Amino acid sequence: MEYRTDNYNLQMTDMLNVLKEIAENAGKLIIEVYNSNDFGIKIKSDNSPLTEADKKSHGFITSELIKNFPDIPVISEEGAGIEYEQRKDWKEFFLVDPLDGTKDFIQRNGEFTVNIALIKNRVPFCGVIHVPVTGETYYGCTDSGSYKILNGKTAKIEVSKTGIDSELTVVQSRNHAHEEEREFYSKFKIKENISKGSSLKICMVAEGKADVYFRSGPTWEWDTAAGHAILLGAGGYFVNKDGSELIYNKRIPKNFGFIVSSFEIDGSQIKK
Repeated sequence: MEYRTDNYNLQMTDMLNVLKEIAENAGKLIIEVYNSNDFGIKIKSDNSPLTEADKKSHGFITSELIKNFPDIPVISEEGAGIEYEQRKDWKEFFLVDPLDGTKDFIQRNGEFTVNIALIKNRVPFCGVIHVPVTGETYYGCTDSGSYKILNGKTAKIEVSKTGIDSELTVVQSRNHAHEEEREFYSKFKIKENISKGSSLKICMVAEGKADVYFRSGPTWEWDTAAGHAILLGAGGYFVNKDGSELIYNKRIPKNFGFIVSSFEIDGSQIKK
């Protein structure tokens, strides 16, 4: 497999095609481990699990990105030890979560993804999320719309048009729900509450299957970047939980809570 071209100033469509293929082929490596009897589980310094699938996906994605886009730096979860002084002035870079939802992978529930985003001027510009078990791929750019590929067919996706006063479908983390989230959701008329793993929660809002996703606890920037770009391309909103803009390439690359929605928000108040 060879993605390399002599023209590194690719149009965004061409870049997305490359990123989609990289994500999908990383997904095949993940499935090989998923179908094996040995995940090679280790515990990292932050007490989160690491599997052989994380490592294989990380190695493949980073090498392919460097090969195809040598002028664009790469930050990946499993190789994230780049000092802030080195990266603070980067105008653009790839931000990768080679296996988002490792706990879901270990639980064998199928709700894990491969995430690749391009960050420009500290905000997500485009993103790709691939779901290895189902073969679905979500992708999009903030200025040109978002799409979903399933069974070889591509369809444009958009957030729901449900109003705030209507009954809403909300989505929560399968492994990280907190009391603050239950309190947040209590402010709305809830028609359905869905539990989901990994960045699939963001994808559900982007494609109009859910209206709101609130996360109270911390996440890493690579957890959210690809979904953030896809959501914006689908017409949604993604902000810190106080309503401020969520930016990337911070000194400590963490988000301390956020709100994903199909309508504009301002902190705990939601505007129509």
